[in-house]
Amino acid sequence: MIDVHVHVVNDHVHGDKPLPGHDESILDRPNEELAARVRDQMKAAGITTIFGMGRLSPPSDDPLGVAGTLRLAALIPGLKAIGVADPNHIDAGHLKRVEEQLATGKIVALKAYLGYLHHGPDSPGYVPYYRLAAKFDIPFFFHTGDTWATKAKVKYAHPLLVDEVAVNHPEVKFILAHLGNPWLIDAAEVVFKNENVWADLSGLFVGDDNALKLQPDGTITPNTYLADVAHDIRKAFRYTEKPERFLYGSDWPLAPMATYRKFIEAVVPKEHHQAIFELNAKKLFKLNI
Repeated sequence: MIDVHVHVVNDHVHGDKPLPGHDESILDRPNEELAARVRDQMKAAGITTIFGMGRLSPPSDDPLGVAGTLRLAALIPGLKAIGVADPNHIDAGHLKRVEEQLATGKIVALKAYLGYLHHGPDSPGYVPYYRLAAKFDIPFFFHTGDTWATKAKVKYAHPLLVDEVAVNHPEVKFILAHLGNPWLIDAAEVVFKNENVWADLSGLFVGDDNALKLQPDGTITPNTYLADVAHDIRKAFRYTEKPERFLYGSDWPLAPMATYRKFIEAVVPKEHHQAIFELNAKKLFKLNI
């Protein structure tokens, strides 16, 4: 199983809300302790490969903010790095260092923190990163939808904004993180319309097993907020008619990996589990695992 969306380093972007429960400070703990926690989470959830988001505003010799993730990868088998594209840094020297970092082959994708950074996907500052994603044939993630910070501006994170970028950059494979929540149908339309757009199912539930409220048959308890979310996910899934364009992600540590797996298993039709939990990511990211 492949989880394409976790956080294993402090990304310096999420803002002023603490992480829930006992994981409030987990990302700032020593590498050995954090790595042990992540390995335990992966084992409990049956996850073999995870993609860790990088950090914003790193040192100049780490332009995509992946050094911390790569250090942890030495302690966490199956951890791969996603670099952060910063539209505020597009000077020639920075972009040259970005290209050199991508040339190592250790970075599986790039990500834009829409909303957290007050730039839409059509910002000129992202264009050089789109070109590099195309050159190195790696996907490009967008944070879309609600944010974990009150100082973010969600107008920049609406999934419909990605439509124009997908049309203008057909050579790039874009991923809508969080399926644009709460604009799930809008995100589904962008996936349906554009052959170069995927969506990940991360960050749609925050909490532990107590908050999940699964019934004995594995379905979600009716008349709860999560039941509404599950309904909207299923509706978006049916709307696209493209199960091959959905990817599994948990957004750990917002929810335990095993808990989040249960949630998505309860929401997504069982006949598509293998595709969403494994095969789609293998194909998109060209993973030989």
